[in-house]
Amino acid sequence: MTTRLTVPTSRPYDVVIGNGVHEQLRGLVGFGMGVLRVAIIHAPAMRRQAEILREPLVSDALEVHLIEVPDSEQAKTADVLTFCWKVLGETGFTRSDVIVGLGGGATTDLAGFVAASWLRGVRFVNVPTTVLGMVDAAVGGKTGINTAQGKNLVGAFHEPVGVLCDLDVLHSLPPAEMRSGMAEIAKCGFIADRTILELIEAAPEAISDPGSPIVAELITKGIAVKARTVAGDLRETGADGSIGREALNYGHTFGHAVERFEDYRIRHGEAVAIGMVFVAEIAHRIGHIDQELLDRHRSILQLVGLPTTYRPDIWEALLTTMRLDKKTRGDQLRFVVLEGLEHPVILGGPDESLLVDAYQAISA
Repeated sequence: MTTRLTVPTSRPYDVVIGNGVHEQLRGLVGFGMGVLRVAIIHAPAMRRQAEILREPLVSDALEVHLIEVPDSEQAKTADVLTFCWKVLGETGFTRSDVIVGLGGGATTDLAGFVAASWLRGVRFVNVPTTVLGMVDAAVGGKTGINTAQGKNLVGAFHEPVGVLCDLDVLHSLPPAEMRSGMAEIAKCGFIADRTILELIEAAPEAISDPGSPIVAELITKGIAVKARTVAGDLRETGADGSIGREALNYGHTFGHAVERFEDYRIRHGEAVAIGMVFVAEIAHRIGHIDQELLDRHRSILQLVGLPTTYRPDIWEALLTTMRLDKKTRGDQLRFVVLEGLEHPVILGGPDESLLVDAYQAISA
């Protein structure tokens, strides 16, 4: 079964979810529309998959270049970005040519920024190969790289012309990577769609099976939340005075600080899971959510196999990193918190003692 979801921005595009959907790449590249070259940016583990994508494009007489980049967050650096520009320049890449991002969220983040920055913007297609990439990074037009000071501090909004979520590739994912992606799906449940949480609670054993129809349904529901949210607030400026796209950052301010402190040795979903429990503790302490919803954060994330606690001895380092977060305004920290299930809001300038209390509550 194939599902097609439209992201209804000013330049709408489709996200196609199903088995074998990578075969639709030829149509998205736009054969016969002046395209001469395609660059497929991929991580080392996706080398074989890149060759599979390359074959039908070459048969169309297109010039296809495979650009291999490092794994995970090591790909999102200025040096790797410069390397990609060098390849595009040496191969004569023009504004009518197309970039394909093949891999997890870090790879598609990088590929999107390469596309956004080359000749001030060329078309690109995302082919995410992880749960996290499908539900989060590949949809919504956020692209970027990291710096020594923090995650995703340099980037651009640049929407793909299409996204192909081929569920077949999930069978090759390590179990830890499956679990990591489920953090972003659970996040969508807390901020926008409680049926996601109910599905996890009803069948936690299905989460570890990449071929499970439950996993396919959860991925589809998560993408639907992302598509609805970004459609109303593509550039994260707020939508009609509401929280808008910032809702998708639930758990991310603290989570990104953990990732940075760990030098990205911890998976993104693991860090975000800890971050969600942290902001749930904040929300409970200011009377926004009750004990039951706070406990539900821990129980659902633990059902998926994700961490809900973190080390107790590095508060100052985390605070310094959070002050550089993209959501900070001036010197005021901002957190996405819940006022209730499916009701995210911004908490600006919380007292540091409140944050310390929440940190102590999640410390192991």
